[in-house]
Amino acid sequence: MNPYSVLLKPLLSEKSNRGRENENKYTFLVEPKSSKTDVKKAVEKVFSVSVVGVTTLITRGKVKRRGNNISKLANTKKAVVTLKEGEKISLFEDL
Repeated sequence: MNPYSVLLKPLLSEKSNRGRENENKYTFLVEPKSSKTDVKKAVEKVFSVSVVGVTTLITRGKVKRRGNNISKLANTKKAVVTLKEGEKISLFEDL
């Protein structure tokens, strides 16, 4: 897969900021069909850092109802990337 199509956007929340500051873990929203090795290669190529580990999770889309219409939101996939000690991604530091 193209590394630039694997990573969709960085996720910023209180929990992800705590992980970034304390454990050097960065969270991304990734393409649902991508694997852990795809995510690792993409982060290493795009940000020029060394990745120690990747954890992925799939968030199931919620079922929404508006009147008589019922619809389901799309499933999303997140990846938590652990970097080598002492390395940082400047994209997160600037925000």
